[in-house]
Amino acid sequence: MNGAESVLRTLVASGVEVCFGNPGTSEMHFVSALDRVEGMRAVSGLFEGVVTGAADGYARMAGKPAATLLHLGPGLGNGLANLHNARKAQVPLVNIIGDHATVHQRFDAPLTSDVAAFASTVSHWVHAARSSKTVAYDAARAVQAARSAPGQIASLILPADTAWLPAERPAAALPVLGPAVVSELAIAQSASALRSGNKVALLLRGDALTGRGLAAAGRIAAATGARLVCDTFAPRVERGAGRVTVERLPYRPEPAIAFLDGTKTLVLVCSQAPISFFAYPDQPSELTPSGCEPLVLAHPHEDGPAALEALAEAIGACKPAAAGGLALPDLPQAGPLTNEAVMRIVGHYLPENAIISDESITSGFPHYALLENAAPHDCLQLTGGAIGDGLPVATGAGIACPARKIVSLQADGSAMYTLQALWTQARENIDAVTIIYANRAYKVLLEELQGVGADAAGAKAFSMLDLHNPALNWVRLAEGMGVEAVQVGETKAFADAVRSAMAGRGPRLIEALV
Repeated sequence: MNGAESVLRTLVASGVEVCFGNPGTSEMHFVSALDRVEGMRAVSGLFEGVVTGAADGYARMAGKPAATLLHLGPGLGNGLANLHNARKAQVPLVNIIGDHATVHQRFDAPLTSDVAAFASTVSHWVHAARSSKTVAYDAARAVQAARSAPGQIASLILPADTAWLPAERPAAALPVLGPAVVSELAIAQSASALRSGNKVALLLRGDALTGRGLAAAGRIAAATGARLVCDTFAPRVERGAGRVTVERLPYRPEPAIAFLDGTKTLVLVCSQAPISFFAYPDQPSELTPSGCEPLVLAHPHEDGPAALEALAEAIGACKPAAAGGLALPDLPQAGPLTNEAVMRIVGHYLPENAIISDESITSGFPHYALLENAAPHDCLQLTGGAIGDGLPVATGAGIACPARKIVSLQADGSAMYTLQALWTQARENIDAVTIIYANRAYKVLLEELQGVGADAAGAKAFSMLDLHNPALNWVRLAEGMGVEAVQVGETKAFADAVRSAMAGRGPRLIEALV
């Protein structure tokens, strides 16, 4: 047994079952060991941003870490944006990052870099292995760090000689740390706020937006009239018919403050007090309105669902929230395709228990409420704001939940960052339907140009935000990577394409000309 095999066996023993990878020379002993170790699925990505984003999507749905396999500092660098998103999503993830052999590092070869420095920008735990004899224990510690509540990014740097030299044995799995128990005082303070008669809102995140947590939050809202709110870009929200309704915080500062106006206490459940995505001239960064006091019920590392259940019990909230029944969006009238029509048609044909990876940005945000009473589904959002995670997150979610339909609502500009995810979807036969909003522009930046108060823009400025000349052809791009695709610009044709794609299996792409 060499060091690489001891690492793989340790990962499997620690509950890691999938490795998303884009390896190079330094990782070849790890790649070779994949054939000798049962229990580890290997999924290839053509770009490291696909690898890291897929690991994020997998963790959001599986609730446990996948591993990534990345090639030295430059390979890690290519994956940093979606590791940033994963860190903001607070998911567990283990990076295995190859490095030059320890005896080779002093020569400053072309690919030599400060891998630990790269990794530290997006990781909670970073360690460089020193010996093939101890690298298995390093891997066990990496998984333990990743699974520490609420979920962390752990990066293990694996020099090539620690992978190829002999090892003694794999290491046993280490105990999982957390989540911590919420204090009785925090529960009592939140109960007092709910009994005060003042307007209260609960800002929910993490496990508070699924399962037990969401059900308990619904009981609290039913008993007290408190509002249930989530971040603009929450990692995962259970939505649709039969689910407790959670309002989504508006994206821009002024609407967000107006949305919370009159709230006296904002109870934070595994979340932080809301802040603006960016600083804007003459607008506040903090979105808590004047006269509103944030109050922490549960910190992100604490057990939010248990805290909500205890709070519900403390105030005598035992009646379930009234959840809406199935009410499919009406199909739009015949005519040119619009952003609203796209969402109506998707919601109308959305199968039960689907998973939506939503990176539609400006195209989909105004029509988010149309899916409130569609078939029950999970919605995964762009948590860290680094565009290009929609297709990879969908890919990872499909690996985690192969029996569920995956639907990507995807802006065309951000899709170009990681379009290689389509190749992985075809290779792994993931049951994913990708809807490309083909508006041929970075529309969100056109809005930001005005929002930040930039001077009047001209032809050069607009050319930086335009995706014409040449126009992208998503049918050819998708078909070139093995994904069946169609382009439509009219409501009936789009409805026919969506209905067919939802009824079938395997990856498909629909380019919606809006």
